[in-house]
Amino acid sequence: MGFGASRLEKSVVEKELTTMFDSMWLRTTASDTGLIKRERKIDPVIMFWALAIGYGAMLFRTLSGLKREYEVRGKVKVSDSSWNERFTPELVKFLKACVIHGIEHMSQEPSRVLGKRLAIFRDVMIQDSTIIRLHESLADKWPATRSRRAAAGVKIATLTSAIANSPKSLSILPENTSELKTLKIGPWVKDIILLFDLGFYKYQLFSRIVENGGYFVSRLKSNANPLIVDTNCALKNRDIDLKGKYLKDIVLDKNDGILDVNVEVSFNRRIYSGKSKKDNKIFRLVAVFNTEDEKYHFYITNISPDILDASEIGALYATRWEIELIFKELKSRYSLDIITTRNAIAIEALIWIAILTLLISRKVYSIVRKLNPDAKMVRFTQLRWSTIFVEKSSMLLSAILDYLGLEQTFETVINVYSSEALDPHVNRERFREGFWA
Repeated sequence: MGFGASRLEKSVVEKELTTMFDSMWLRTTASDTGLIKRERKIDPVIMFWALAIGYGAMLFRTLSGLKREYEVRGKVKVSDSSWNERFTPELVKFLKACVIHGIEHMSQEPSRVLGKRLAIFRDVMIQDSTIIRLHESLADKWPATRSRRAAAGVKIATLTSAIANSPKSLSILPENTSELKTLKIGPWVKDIILLFDLGFYKYQLFSRIVENGGYFVSRLKSNANPLIVDTNCALKNRDIDLKGKYLKDIVLDKNDGILDVNVEVSFNRRIYSGKSKKDNKIFRLVAVFNTEDEKYHFYITNISPDILDASEIGALYATRWEIELIFKELKSRYSLDIITTRNAIAIEALIWIAILTLLISRKVYSIVRKLNPDAKMVRFTQLRWSTIFVEKSSMLLSAILDYLGLEQTFETVINVYSSEALDPHVNRERFREGFWA
């Protein structure tokens, strides 16, 4: 297919995507999850690509429209009941397994490398969530918290990898789930930087990251008042001793430059045997004046000044915007937040489909960048890319199925048109009948 590839690279996109989601793996997974018990007219390979690209990229936004596309691609006639029976908990299990498989593939073939300043780390990861509003009838399964008007909402918690340029893990939870419960810290964080918003602000969490060999950067809560125990960088034009002062005792002026100090914080450990133990930790605190907001931004971290200076800490935290772009891409390009159904199973299926489309989009994005090594990475902006991806998704779907030997003919299209255009209500009276044939 196109995408600026040379003749020798003509099928590189199709080849890499069908390697990422191998047909044999799709059939085996469909069988293991119970999606396909006996393979008759529903081919899980065609169904997967039609869902992940056709439905996810908004080529077909109804199940009936998707069924017609499936009939064209698969050269079969499928009854409505046979098609609708596939939208079950087994389909959700199948789609979730495909997402996990896709994430693992993206992790094994990173599309980015960290810059020299971050070369000592394994990755930079961002944890955040986005909310999808649902009909109030789903409040028992997915209770909302933020709005009194919205009785139901689902939270999609996402851990995004900078190196893979895609989600590392995802979970679908009720909206009222605490942010802190969406992330479990363990040995996996070793040599990884985690970027958090204030929803994850907890010294106990930061301490567990440090104890597991990881690193973090978070904005400082406005009511935090830690004790300054050491100074990494003196205030500009001010000869004052900051050691022993509390943060709130210092009034910063924009001419003071950067504040870079070590602070002591106190917190309660987890409760064991009915008792809670107090603990103290030393973290680094930096404040950088933001010219747009006309105020200081405060950050807390355990990354030493020898690795990143204060301004670099602020710049690193700003990369959290990448996860917001992922959420925007999911919602504006793959209609993640346009869910009008009240069927809980269908909702979960649609969420996993949107995420699958995102993974496929990111995979093609990675291929395109490899085929254009001389173009600067920053010119391939994610939102512009996702727009082009959606616009060309019909071509991509055709190219993949052709590559798999599932070529469509216009005769097949005509047969589907002829069949689907007939009103299924054979005996219904029609007012025009008798006036013309």
